[in-house]
Amino acid sequence: MEKQLCINSFQMCAPVHNWAGLWRMPGDIAVDYNKLSYWTDMAKTAERGFLDAIFIADVFGVYDVYGGSPDAALRAGTQLPAMDPTIPISAMALVTEHLGFGVTANLSYEHPYQFARRFSTLDHLTNGRIGWNIVTGYLESGARGMGRALQIEHDARYDVAEDFMAACYKLWEHSWEENAVQRDRNTGVFTDPRKVHRIVHDGPHFKVDGVHLSEPSPQRTPLLFQAGSSERGRVFAARHAECVFINGPSKASATKTVSALRQATQDAGRHPDDITIFLAANVIVAPTAAEAAELHAEYSRYTDAVGQLTLVSGWTGIDLSGLEPDDVVPFANSNAIRSTAENLTVKAPRPVHVRDLTTLSSTGARAPFLVGSASDVADALIEWAEETGVDGFNIPRLSVPSTLLSVADQLVPELQNRGRFKTSYTEGTLREKFNGGQSAHLQGSHTGCRSHSLDQISNSRKGLRS
Repeated sequence: MEKQLCINSFQMCAPVHNWAGLWRMPGDIAVDYNKLSYWTDMAKTAERGFLDAIFIADVFGVYDVYGGSPDAALRAGTQLPAMDPTIPISAMALVTEHLGFGVTANLSYEHPYQFARRFSTLDHLTNGRIGWNIVTGYLESGARGMGRALQIEHDARYDVAEDFMAACYKLWEHSWEENAVQRDRNTGVFTDPRKVHRIVHDGPHFKVDGVHLSEPSPQRTPLLFQAGSSERGRVFAARHAECVFINGPSKASATKTVSALRQATQDAGRHPDDITIFLAANVIVAPTAAEAAELHAEYSRYTDAVGQLTLVSGWTGIDLSGLEPDDVVPFANSNAIRSTAENLTVKAPRPVHVRDLTTLSSTGARAPFLVGSASDVADALIEWAEETGVDGFNIPRLSVPSTLLSVADQLVPELQNRGRFKTSYTEGTLREKFNGGQSAHLQGSHTGCRSHSLDQISNSRKGLRS
């Protein structure tokens, strides 16, 4: 039996996600991103199409690298304004039964004690359908907004993240035993205190001394996504991620990233297939190839070139405002998304010009751009998966709701007819849906299970450091 693909709908709580200007198209409703019905309707459509999850991106800060000012981002609505992506999740879960939710949350400005409770709450309210996309941030404006003079250096952010994860694992996995909560009306005992353990974490960046504030949720630890493809990001993903989101405008670059991720996962003591790898893929699907080409041309007419350069400047840390359209994009060893800066410069198969970044194409998208009938796009997705080794695709929105509707109503049925996409959901939590029903909890080889034993935690009840 041929391997089935995984597909997430890639969204953001903002009028612009990956493509500036498309909110102006007739019929587009991205401007309604701040209405609850926008999100509940989206969730119902995604579940009707048997998608694995709605993956919600987020960025903490404003895009002010371009021209040294947020003005261009404000004019174009370039990921600004933006809402907290965790808030709509409960409502989306209420109108669905199986759809997962991968939500981006930046740990650089959080504390594990409060953060762990928030995601345990989401896991409870979604009945175990929440995933956390672990990010450390990349915008200097976010650091300034939080009262810091500078963003923490790229690789050092992952050191902070390691400490953050260690504290969260202790809280999620080891503070409450599985049968600690009794809800016994006869005895009046809600929780057996002997089965709840104080966590003492004394790390280089975070300190915790207390009991996790939430009882165990269905997954305990949310399904863990990660999106870093730099060398340091791959090491982190190999230790922690269960799903990895990558960009790759060419099959060669995507294949190289997939191979490096799986090798790093094996080096970390896990099976290479313990991670599910999603590649970003922009798709334009229509009943015929000619209609899809016309739609592509229409999208291109509405693309905001300055807004797009504002995005890329923020992603790379390179101010593109002083360059001409025909100038080659220069490399800069910035503190932003290192893999993006490298892919557009030193690792690009040919010189990338500033003009290229404003086009509705694989170069501007940092990802493949697949345009055609449902059959054409299905062919392309299968080919990309087989040649690169990815397990599935994150499909960014171009126009709302038409991108998601075309995926659910045209692309998915085509893939189902070929036996390459599911026709029903696996029962259970989001983790079980990805691991074939093996377990709702972290696998034993995962860092979160290996890092701290229950015996060590039990000693903390006697006042000993765990």
